[in-house]
Amino acid sequence: MSQDYTRFSLNQRLQHIFMFVPFIILVLTGFPIKFPESEFWSFVLAAAGGIENTRLVHRIAAAVMILDFAFHIIYVFYNLIKNRPSLADMHLIPNKRDGQNIIQNMKYFLFLSDERPRFHKFSYIEKFDYWAVFWGMFIMAGSGVILWFPVLFSKFLPGIVIQIAYVAHSDEAMLALLAIIIWHFYNVHFNPRIWPANKVWFKGTLTEEEMEHEHPLELEEIKAREEASK
Repeated sequence: MSQDYTRFSLNQRLQHIFMFVPFIILVLTGFPIKFPESEFWSFVLAAAGGIENTRLVHRIAAAVMILDFAFHIIYVFYNLIKNRPSLADMHLIPNKRDGQNIIQNMKYFLFLSDERPRFHKFSYIEKFDYWAVFWGMFIMAGSGVILWFPVLFSKFLPGIVIQIAYVAHSDEAMLALLAIIIWHFYNVHFNPRIWPANKVWFKGTLTEEEMEHEHPLELEEIKAREEASK
């Protein structure tokens, strides 16, 4: 009988939900402003009740996302202080193995090897996902807050900063959307090995077969601990 393994706690899954739901709302309310000449985005703008309603919803979603990100930072530091993990146990930190896995994956994709890389708790693909969002949030939130309160910030910052914030916010939004669609959605949901969708984001668990396929080194470590505890 296949065993299920916990991948993400309820806390972690809720953090993810409170990140991606506001993100979708931000895309739907932000891109009509970025592309006002587009018929599609003009339709979305009208459906949302006009520019004022769109801006209000955009700012509410932004506030939820920023609060979620702030909570995540507190959550990370709390766990670091509480558990005091070694560098080897901080699985989201890029390491030498990631470089080796990238090379092995390239060989696999180019038919130079029949063996896929064997990942631990997080692959380099998942690490890229995480850190892209992490650093991108500082750009998006920072520029967004400046655009939210331009009069306030113009009192002690040069006017050009407001213009830079607009460009940074707009371009980072486009980069984030493309990264989510092209990189994240494919690797998490549209990959033929996973299709039609990965349900771990709300279940929080993977089956033993899924672990063996996606995170074999972590599974070996878990089984070794279970065996040692008997």
